Amino acid sequence: MSLNRDFDALVDADNGVISRELFVDRDLYELELDRVFARSWLLVGHAGRIPAPDDFFVSRMGNDSVILTQSRQGEIMVFLNSCPHRGMRVCRFDQGNAALFTCPYHGWSFSTNRERVEVPGQLIGVPRSEEGYSGQLDRVRWGLKRCPNVVNYKGSIWANWDPDAPPLEDYLGDMRRYLDVALDGRDGSPGGSQLLGGVQKWRIRCNWKTVAENFAGDLYHEVSHQSANLAEIGLAKGKGRRDALPLRHAIGFPGLGHGGLAFPPTTEPPLNLSPDYGDAEINAYYAEIHGRKVQNLAGKAHVNLVVGTIFPNMSFHANQPRSLAIVHPISPTEVEMWRMYLVDRDTPARVQDMLRRYYLRYSGPGGMTEADDMENWTQVTLASQGAIGRRQPFNYQLGLGKEAPVDGLAGGVASGSYSEGNARIFYRRWKDLMAAPGPFEAEGDARHGG
Repeated sequence: MSLNRDFDALVDADNGVISRELFVDRDLYELELDRVFARSWLLVGHAGRIPAPDDFFVSRMGNDSVILTQSRQGEIMVFLNSCPHRGMRVCRFDQGNAALFTCPYHGWSFSTNRERVEVPGQLIGVPRSEEGYSGQLDRVRWGLKRCPNVVNYKGSIWANWDPDAPPLEDYLGDMRRYLDVALDGRDGSPGGSQLLGGVQKWRIRCNWKTVAENFAGDLYHEVSHQSANLAEIGLAKGKGRRDALPLRHAIGFPGLGHGGLAFPPTTEPPLNLSPDYGDAEINAYYAEIHGRKVQNLAGKAHVNLVVGTIFPNMSFHANQPRSLAIVHPISPTEVEMWRMYLVDRDTPARVQDMLRRYYLRYSGPGGMTEADDMENWTQVTLASQGAIGRRQPFNYQLGLGKEAPVDGLAGGVASGSYSEGNARIFYRRWKDLMAAPGPFEAEGDARHGG
């Protein structure tokens, strides 16, 4: 693979021109795994998937399978799901409870229990150890590879392989305030959310960046969802897909790559976004929640957001629907998408049931709105693989030159409601990372044919 690509020619964000090679080229995809995914903070799951000691949840970081687990000592850890002997996955279940993981190929066993080992993930069981290794095998050296950076942020679990990675809150910047809208309680209380149901997983034949930029602030594609609006899939009676909102802005964070359709900070009383749900009990619940929110945020600068992306591959809806999404890269033209849905911890069963039904008809593989998006993503991918099609650049000039700083938002810029400013910010960040060697690249690296 050639590492000497002309990234300025691939990404001309100043003029809003992006090469289609970003979405179909195998060499670029392979390089992304080292230079983007191996050095970025990635969402790997939610604490709700591992609530008890020894619980585990198998996730992904880039194209690596990883095990997210809570030890008996309460540590949240992430391990590479690969036996260091021959590479077999040591965990073949999506989730469960275990302090011991045994490779089904040659029987090596690894423990996460500090009461039994010097370091979590240490090799503790080796068949024919005395006969084959004369008892000299270094069991710490040949333990499971542990991710050095893992953070539980209000229930969302993030990990980063880069030993020199910045702290998560620095990586998020003030985009963190918008993520808080999804993770905090509807009344503004910190970290008041929990998972509703399991994790939806499905595959889409498109590039991961196509999905990420879609949620980073593309209000322009609302034409795609007219059928979902007309079908009245929202929570309340009447046309629409979600609670009514004023026209939002494309707010992005240059240098970080994050962005979303959002509102700038304000100290005004929070908007009451809840319509008439046609149910007295549900209406009373949301009225009470809004009253508490007005009290909790009185006089405080607060933000609101509809949808956004945290670079590189985590997107989220913060209001209705309320969910976290991870777009795992599988190949240059395929992803595995995961969605996890959120509600407040004290949400009544009747409200949870209403939200569950709404989430399913809106998002996921069976959701009407997500189905619109998936049709777009797969078709633009197909159109970019042809001999002529892949040579035609994409136009990202909507709102070009309209970016302006946002008061009260460190590093944030707004570029209008209908703008591709956030996509340009996203691809500038992609180019910056791709142009610099990754933390694990070395002379003679097997991936690069050395």
